[in-house]
Amino acid sequence: MSAVQELHQKAMDLAEQADLAKLRGPSGQVQSILKQALALESEAAQLIAHDISAEPSRSVLHRSAASLAIECGELQLAEKLIARALAGTPPADIEEELKDLFIQINLPNYLSRQGIELTESQRQLLAY
Repeated sequence: MSAVQELHQKAMDLAEQADLAKLRGPSGQVQSILKQALALESEAAQLIAHDISAEPSRSVLHRSAASLAIECGELQLAEKLIARALAGTPPADIEEELKDLFIQINLPNYLSRQGIELTESQRQLLAY
């Protein structure tokens, strides 16, 4: 198993642990586990970031790391991961998912700057 695959597998195992911890109820462990998963997935993505021929794995790893970054509240990191993925040649479906993540991150701030306030239920619809 390559280093990238090993890091990715460990990250996904941790993400699954975090999901299970969420199901058990409030726990301070969830954020810690998610941050560990983010670190591993980001490292895996970084290892193949410059290898454009590694698609679709390259963009899938970046999308996964960006999703974990959003869950951790690391929105700037998520934007960087999305931008790095889009700088390559992701398949169309992954490209759309990356763009959706970017909108999800930025739309609430954009609307706020335009003076548009969302209700709580509207915010939940946009929640990540």
